[in-house]
Amino acid sequence: MTDSKINSTVLGYPRIGPRRELKHALEAYWDGRSTLPDLLLTGEQLRVATWQRLAALGITALPSNTFSFYDHVLDTAILLDAVPDRYRALGGPHDTHFAAPYYAMAPYFAMARGTDDLAPLRMTKWFDTNYHYIVPEIGPATAFKLADDKPIAEVREARALGLRTRPVLLGPVTFLLLSQPTPGSPARFTPLSRLEDVLDVYADLLAALRAEGVDWVQLDEPALVADRTGDELAAVRLAYHRLGGLADRPRLLVASYFGELADALPALAETPIEGIAIDLVRGRLPDAAALAGKTVLAGVVSGRDVWRTDLRRTLGLLRRVRDVAGEVVVSTSCPLLHVPYDLAAETDLEPALRDRLAFAEEKVAEVVELADELARTTGTAGPGTITAEPSRVASEPGSGRPGRSSRSPYPIRAAAQSQHLRLPALPVTTIGSFPQTGELRAARAAVAGGRMDQEQYERRIEAEIDRVIRLQERLGLDVLVHGEPERNDMVQYFAEQLDGFATPRYGWVQSYGSRCTRPPILHDTVSRPAPITVRWARYAQSLTSKPVKGMLTGPVTIVAWSFVRDDLPLRDVVGQVAEAIREEVTDLEAAGISVIQVDEPALRELMPLRRSAQAEYLDWAVGAYRHATSGAGDRTQIHTHLCYSETAEVLAAIDALDADVTTVESARSGARLIAEPAIKEFGRGLGPGVYDIHSPRVPGTAEVADLLATALRVLPADRVWVNPDCGLKTRTYPQIEAALSNVVSAARRTRAALG
Repeated sequence: MTDSKINSTVLGYPRIGPRRELKHALEAYWDGRSTLPDLLLTGEQLRVATWQRLAALGITALPSNTFSFYDHVLDTAILLDAVPDRYRALGGPHDTHFAAPYYAMAPYFAMARGTDDLAPLRMTKWFDTNYHYIVPEIGPATAFKLADDKPIAEVREARALGLRTRPVLLGPVTFLLLSQPTPGSPARFTPLSRLEDVLDVYADLLAALRAEGVDWVQLDEPALVADRTGDELAAVRLAYHRLGGLADRPRLLVASYFGELADALPALAETPIEGIAIDLVRGRLPDAAALAGKTVLAGVVSGRDVWRTDLRRTLGLLRRVRDVAGEVVVSTSCPLLHVPYDLAAETDLEPALRDRLAFAEEKVAEVVELADELARTTGTAGPGTITAEPSRVASEPGSGRPGRSSRSPYPIRAAAQSQHLRLPALPVTTIGSFPQTGELRAARAAVAGGRMDQEQYERRIEAEIDRVIRLQERLGLDVLVHGEPERNDMVQYFAEQLDGFATPRYGWVQSYGSRCTRPPILHDTVSRPAPITVRWARYAQSLTSKPVKGMLTGPVTIVAWSFVRDDLPLRDVVGQVAEAIREEVTDLEAAGISVIQVDEPALRELMPLRRSAQAEYLDWAVGAYRHATSGAGDRTQIHTHLCYSETAEVLAAIDALDADVTTVESARSGARLIAEPAIKEFGRGLGPGVYDIHSPRVPGTAEVADLLATALRVLPADRVWVNPDCGLKTRTYPQIEAALSNVVSAARRTRAALG
């Protein structure tokens, strides 16, 4: 933003680096292969490259403080000194991110990842995205203060380059709504009750930023696009009357995204803030009265997909915004954290598909082009210089809407499976993947580069499967997995073998911390030309007399973790994928696989943020899953898995999936799901996770036994399974051998206690 007006901006930008430079730097630092100064230098280089590139592309208002070494919500907790006491002894302000003091890296990464002695904070999904944030703990005694100067330091860092920036902060209301009470807090305590104390710190920070010459500050409040209570809307008014009424502050821009503000918009509009960012990709243009006199950041270029913007239609929308706003600024609909960097690197994509795509770099160019065109035109009509977008031809979709299918009632299936599988009480299994070693990644790269033939590669995969099966037998697991050594990613692997998908080579997107994924692009009709997993499942089962799970990704998750065509209703696209997975389930069963896991970790993630749209979504999403799995016979045990989302919110839907066994994340969240009253009524097998795999720490046998005891106080023993929170691909073999050994020991100890 300039002193007088703004023209074009983005709400945020990817931060992992075009070639995942941050990932590599973090993992080298964690593994002891590099030093803290090395890590800090990589962060500085990424920030500088982002600002300079955005400026070169023509963005007139550069955001800062959007970079993070792990997670921006965790950064905010550090900023406010909301650090639980158990982490404080690990370090102090002597470690630095910048030249100015910044909070210690040791407690920062301990809160994110844990240590040998400390579990990390809980992690869950960022609204309806596949990004995960660290959940802060706030209690009645949390002593807030301005403990970090990261936003100020980045302003200075950019200024040294001759660039002025707009610091981006997580808004105080969203920060508190996303937090959870500190363990031991009074039953009725909510973090939002600490709002006024948090506002004191924000006021100090705003004054400090103004003293640095900052003109505008962006406060992100995406929580306001979900349903909010009257008390929560009152908190919005309190927050922004208080901050807007400060005598010495920058101008304030409150940014919403992932939907429309609805009731929160008039609450914001009546406060003295100068600007509001609205998502016009997922929301409608509000009435003129709500925007009068405000600077409006019009989020017209989608930050959630990879499709080109219809520039002519969007220019017309921007003219309508200009008619009702005090000032209009062209922007992305949300931060570009959720899309890859640059389409120019994707030379392998078909030209016809490339013409339809825009990654972060191209979306910035669209923002600038729209802003320039809007500045050249007046009125609400006129062709301008933007040409019409090429028409998009939709492929024949087929019906894509499978009818609701069902299997025999659960008691009948459970009896058949018990007789067939003959499992012990508290059966121990894992979620599916085993560590992806450097050798496996090198083998896949060698095949792709023509340095290894397919026969050599398949022998390498067989050897890894043999290793995984022998390890599980030695440790004493009851239901085994083949370890998925042939898979790069649980969605990408299927996308590469289904028609209708394309996979970018460099299309990395941050999921959490150093974890990145390459979402496939679902651009055409989906079908399964050949079996996908049967060859490896059959081989694994031939190595052991114990049951080996066939491992599939569910239709909702495949779609949720892909960039999906926007010319067909989402439920129809999911229906096409469900039919392909149904065919795979049938072939696995015919190959002698008696346990088949169809994972749906994104079931909650894809759910609309507004309650009014959730029932319809859950109806067709559950229907798609049941269609995909209902072809299996009674004695074939169907498992599903959900992780790192608010599982309790969709417990009824999980029950409606009708899977025989559901495994869920539980260890990292402190068994929160088990405390839900409705869990007592869950009538099928349930595996509350007892090992947090997103931390390098190894849980002890007693710790696992305590988690099992918690589950058994609520659930009958004949329906409890023992498993990690999620797949093991991000861990090392020494870590998982130690952890799984303790998990098996705890299960055996608990069985003995049960008699």
